[in-house]
Amino acid sequence: MPRALVIVLDSVGCGHAPDAAAFGDAGADTLGHLFGRIPGLDLPHLASLGLYGLLRQLDPAFPHADPPPFPESDSAAAIMSEASAGKDTTTGHWELMGAVTREPLATFENFPDDLVAEVGQAGGVEFLGNEAASGTEIIARLGAEHLATGRPILYTSADSVLQIAAHEEHFGLERLYDLCRISREVLDRRGLRVGRVIARPFIGADADSFKRSGNRHDYSLVPPSTVLNELEGAGIATTGVGKIADIFAGSGISRSVPTPDNAAGMAAIDRLWDGQDRQEEGLVLANLVDFDAHFGHRRDPAGYADCLREFDAWLGGFLPRLGGDLLILTADHGNDPYHPGTDHTRERVPLLTVNSPAEPVDSADFCQVADLVARHFGLGR
Repeated sequence: MPRALVIVLDSVGCGHAPDAAAFGDAGADTLGHLFGRIPGLDLPHLASLGLYGLLRQLDPAFPHADPPPFPESDSAAAIMSEASAGKDTTTGHWELMGAVTREPLATFENFPDDLVAEVGQAGGVEFLGNEAASGTEIIARLGAEHLATGRPILYTSADSVLQIAAHEEHFGLERLYDLCRISREVLDRRGLRVGRVIARPFIGADADSFKRSGNRHDYSLVPPSTVLNELEGAGIATTGVGKIADIFAGSGISRSVPTPDNAAGMAAIDRLWDGQDRQEEGLVLANLVDFDAHFGHRRDPAGYADCLREFDAWLGGFLPRLGGDLLILTADHGNDPYHPGTDHTRERVPLLTVNSPAEPVDSADFCQVADLVARHFGLGR
């Protein structure tokens, strides 16, 4: 049986989308701005798969020369533009797997009082916050009051998310998860299409030491049918690495390997590909979240660049082990660390392939990834 590996580099966009202005993102360019403003940034292994050619296509002044391709006859590259009405993790990943979201998912500046009351009554709590905020900022600002009162922190962002933060030890991790499950049920019962309910546990004793733990958990809206469901229906294994099972609410995922960060995600891929946990057939779909969560939202360009270098170094060691299997590298949206605010940016994304069953097409939507995966496994698409 064939194998395929799709790695989503969370937020690694390559230039504002044609409709970026409608999202407040005109001029956003995650990779372009990083290369233009971080001295010495070089990603030779991504470049060997065609990344620099794509960036030069978007900006003829892009200064880096192309290294020799690897492998010369098997790699190809294109640029994709999202068709879905959004710029978040949920719509991006769903479209990559073949489901376009035509109607925007619900977003809020704050949640309606009756919704908050219903969730609070069902969960036996009262909330702090109920506002759009940066997660790290609101924990620093309201964490002490949370410890004093026991009231969890409710907040949102520009994305379609309902997030609840609570201290992992004082409030309790399982209690936080239960509260998020209740929130998901209430939203679904009300017909509110919020993409994700996110449990945001944190640790620490005070505002100076509060920090998120690695035990985040997402409770997602169930997606429409995707290529993951087609694969599973055909008896082909599908393994999600990182937060993939959360993003798809488990739909079409045969096996989940949750990971807290990029290092653990890359290590999991190594084990699944040719290590002790080797998967002999099927699709491995991985999300590497650090680019977005640690550096994009926090507007940390230097950290973002270092994170790219770390992935590129890992990729250099992985490529010789790929063999004849399909590799796809792409992204789900942008998160330009030089752009105003702290939210995702509406951007085009790179599509880098090795051993693709067809030549990638420029300017296609994200569903091209699902089509390539389906063709690789001989599904009738």
